Amino acid sequence: MDFHDRQAELRRMTFVRHPQRLLVDAERYLDHETWIRPAFARLGNVAGKSILDLGCGHGMASVVLAARGANVVACDLSAGYLAEARQRAIANHVSVKFVQADAHRLPFADATFDRIWGNAIVHHLVADEAAREIHRVLKPTGQAIFCEPWGENPLLNWSRKRLHYHGKERTSDEKPLGRPELLAFEKVFSHIEVQGFQLLAMLRRLMPGGLPIPFLEACDNFLLHAFPAMQRLCRYVVIVLKRDSQVPS
Repeated sequence: MDFHDRQAELRRMTFVRHPQRLLVDAERYLDHETWIRPAFARLGNVAGKSILDLGCGHGMASVVLAARGANVVACDLSAGYLAEARQRAIANHVSVKFVQADAHRLPFADATFDRIWGNAIVHHLVADEAAREIHRVLKPTGQAIFCEPWGENPLLNWSRKRLHYHGKERTSDEKPLGRPELLAFEKVFSHIEVQGFQLLAMLRRLMPGGLPIPFLEACDNFLLHAFPAMQRLCRYVVIVLKRDSQVPS
């Protein structure tokens, strides 16, 4: 939490000097990483639906969801991130409810939300505890969508530890998701889908001004369609969770 509070504080004065940076361009947000737009598409039509933005961070997803007509609750453990997200919602003239809470002990009633969204949050959590809470607050007909760093590629794991690249900043105790965490969710949810993103496209982070992302994405689309098992080597995964009608005991 301290790490994220510091990150938010570093940006706070920037927003004082340049308040326009709080404005959210939805199209730019959806395309800032290759997995965001397809993951958002899995949410379907969100107008009028209750959505939990779990680990809302800077609040950009909350703003986009609220602008699409969703009833958004943005939840984070970091007070600094919540303050920034609240500023962003005000600047973009959308209504979002903000709640500071631990994802392992969510302060919401059973079956509260139609959808749950999370970007780079689950890999910070204890998987079995988080799975039960996510299942508990999700409506029986609902689904949860999470975008998470994936940790089953040995070469990528080596580079994450050894190489320096833009955006590498992270907490000392976090690690990418792997098969053990997926198994924890499979024990709780009746339906789980996992789709990999950025196989070759991840190389762009090491090659500023190098191969264009559309070319790398096209290569990925071909390889991942022809050889689905290669998804386990991707940089990120989108996880779709659907629950049954019973809360696990």
